[in-house]
Amino acid sequence: MSEYEYSLPEDKIRKRPLKMRESAKLLIYDNGEIKETVFSRFFDILPRQSMIALNATKVINARIFFRKDSGAKIEIMCLKPIHPSEYESILKQNKKCVWECFVGNLAKWKEGPLVNSILIKGKSTSLTARILKTEGDVHIIEFTWDNEAYTFARILEIFGSIPIPPYLNRKADSDDLDFYQTTYAAIPGSVASPTAGLHFNRSTITQLAKRDILHAYLVLHVGAGTFKPVTSNTIGGHEMHGERFFINDIYIDTFWRCIGRIIAVGTTTARAIESIYYLGVLISQNPDIMLDELIIDQWMPYNPANNELPVKEALQNVVAYMKKNQMKVIAATTHILIVPGYKFKLVSGLFTNFHQPQSTLLLMVDAFVEGNWKRIYDYALDHDFRFLSYGDGSLLLNNSIATSPEDYALMWV
Repeated sequence: MSEYEYSLPEDKIRKRPLKMRESAKLLIYDNGEIKETVFSRFFDILPRQSMIALNATKVINARIFFRKDSGAKIEIMCLKPIHPSEYESILKQNKKCVWECFVGNLAKWKEGPLVNSILIKGKSTSLTARILKTEGDVHIIEFTWDNEAYTFARILEIFGSIPIPPYLNRKADSDDLDFYQTTYAAIPGSVASPTAGLHFNRSTITQLAKRDILHAYLVLHVGAGTFKPVTSNTIGGHEMHGERFFINDIYIDTFWRCIGRIIAVGTTTARAIESIYYLGVLISQNPDIMLDELIIDQWMPYNPANNELPVKEALQNVVAYMKKNQMKVIAATTHILIVPGYKFKLVSGLFTNFHQPQSTLLLMVDAFVEGNWKRIYDYALDHDFRFLSYGDGSLLLNNSIATSPEDYALMWV
């Protein structure tokens, strides 16, 4: 991991969002050549009939603060739903729910529940948090509240705050409520923004069709682990977190037709799209696999036996499985870890921001540019690009993934 360390000066980190999303600088890496422009001109770079894939997840107000009678401030960060285990269901609860959480200032929370009360329309509403058990550095916490008129989604809006990254070293404000959310965010569930998509405004999306560029949406709910640095000395010592993703049948067809021209907006989108191939592999190994067994292990791509299936057969397997089970949307959990040595199956272009040293996101970038990450990052640092969530973007292109269109006839007839 020491090979993925670099010096990131504080003044290279943009701390506030740009008022005009599309005004960010854009670095272009095209099979070894580096140049730059602004994001609003990225249409000029993409070939006609490219396909932009976007993650339509929506960030929830996952950070909740409590204050003890002593004055100590406790922060709870909701990470993953436990009971109910699906985001859609847990956000609809109106009495109680259970989450896997991080806890800040845990030493001050020695025992008993935490309670926070807020006046809403003249009536006091209280939210209570209790630790049910601890598993390593995460805690299983039950939340209860005394107003059944409010779902947990509404409770988070009232008691929670948008979980901007800690390296911004400030509290979230009204700008973050707007700009830390993509303009196409639709399905609540993320605890961190798919930040590459922050550069797209509504006008950008509407222009795609006019430029003969397709676009498709999927959902991968971003967990806090996405941005967790690798603390082991080697990549092999890192345990990758799991994230839920959802994709419907129409867009699997779109990916099928656009092999070699798929541009993933963000590492989360790339992770989900590449995982679709391995879903097809799992299904080929067990055509009757249960829905709750659709789990992709982090090392699955590095077993040669799991890479023998042609891409089109893998996608056909997913389609056949969905038809067999009368599914319009397939859901799965991916732990996939994309690091140098990974061979991309579907994504031939990656639009992404500039990432922290020794992060899994930087490892994915290096896998995509086949060892050239340092040259790209040196250029960005030398040419006044801004880094991390609110920073500038890069468009990375890899023509080695391009496939002749005639190999991929339309699946859905």
